[in-house]
Parts: sequence; structure tokens; C-alpha cells
Amino acid sequence: MVAQHSQYTARAIQTASPGQLVVMLYDGMIRFLGQSKAAMERGERGEAGLKMSRAQAIVTELRCSLDMTQGSISDNLASIYDWVSEELMGARLENDPARVGRVSDMMTDLRGAWAQIAATEKPTAERSRPVVGVNLAG
Repeated sequence: MVAQHSQYTARAIQTASPGQLVVMLYDGMIRFLGQSKAAMERGERGEAGLKMSRAQAIVTELRCSLDMTQGSISDNLASIYDWVSEELMGARLENDPARVGRVSDMMTDLRGAWAQIAATEKPTAERSRPVVGVNLAG
């Protein structure tokens, strides 16, 4: 069953449009933030840190994948991702689930915007190269 799920996930990633990939990254980040916040609230610092690390890896992936030649939208997203990274670092150091919740709320709003963009994208031809990135199976 796990192998089938992994195959399904891999196929979904390989056939997704760029916008859908961004939505998948947001989904993973939001899931990890929720898991981290819940672990913090239970006092499970190790588990909270592990899930936070995964969320931070996704933020880094999103930040690094920006095409900075696209003007103000890329600049604004870069600023948001930088803020998210700083907030998550602070939340981790202070063990503050409320900060994680604020970041999660913002990322949920952005995810909605990306989902709308992905829904209006034109279909593209199959990728000529494999998609590499963050493990969303976590």
C-alpha cells in the first residue's frame, strides 16, 4: 500500500504543471506547520523541530525557485518567504506555536492564490526532465 501511494505521488509530481507543483509545495508546508504546531503544544520539541525543518526546507525551495527577472511579484514573494523563514526560526527558538499558526495562516492564503493561478494555467507538454525537490511524503 505504501509503495502504491509513493508511485501515485511520484506520478502526480511528474505530470503536474509548474503552478500545480507550487500548490503541492504549499500543501506540504502547511501540513508540516500544522504538525509542528501540534507537537509544540504537546511539548514534543523533537517532533516539532523535525516537522519545522521540513516546512523550512519547502520555504527554501520556494525561495530558490523564484524567477527574479519577473519584477515586483518575485520581489514580493521573496520578501514573504524571507519573513516566513525568520518567523519559523523565531518560533522554533522560542517554542511558540502561535507564531507557527500565523505563518500557516499566511501560507494558506497564498496557497489559495496559487491554486487559482494553477487552475487557469494552460496545459504544457510532458516534461523533458524529472522534477526534483522537497520530499512531500513526510
